[in-house]
Amino acid sequence: MNTDLPIFYIGLLLAILVAAGWAVLRQILQTRKIESSLERLQSKLTKGKGTAQEYFELGSIYLTKRIYAQAIVQFKKALKEDDISIEENALIYNALGFAYFSQEQYDLAIRHYKESLKANPNYVTALNNIGHAYERKQLMVQALEAYEQVLILEPENSTAKRRAESLRKRFVPSV
Repeated sequence: MNTDLPIFYIGLLLAILVAAGWAVLRQILQTRKIESSLERLQSKLTKGKGTAQEYFELGSIYLTKRIYAQAIVQFKKALKEDDISIEENALIYNALGFAYFSQEQYDLAIRHYKESLKANPNYVTALNNIGHAYERKQLMVQALEAYEQVLILEPENSTAKRRAESLRKRFVPSV
């Protein structure tokens, strides 16, 4: 009788179980890290005033948890702080734009992406995001311009390449 096949199946099953166990353990550890950061920041910020970095971090956690209204509140608090650099300003405005975009408030998202780009005109993520928001608003020319600007800054940006190509196909009729 051939015993190789059952051993192979048991080995394969064991490998699948180990991989699934590792994925579950990794997810548990990641969730615990986020939850402990959330608890730490919430308790600190309810007791007193925080830094822009702390408000931004808390807002980012809320974004991860898809609690967009709370994220917006935290990002606005971060913008009110005096201890932020121009680069941090760009990050905060981009995150604020993303929170509005996620709530399908595209005009507000575009406004905040533009503020992000004022702070850092070469911020590729904000350019990709504003392009996506323009697409959702059916402003295809502006979306294509944003993606082309990304490709000038980062010629290998896969998101901008894919979206710009898709938009060009819409504008150019096939022969």
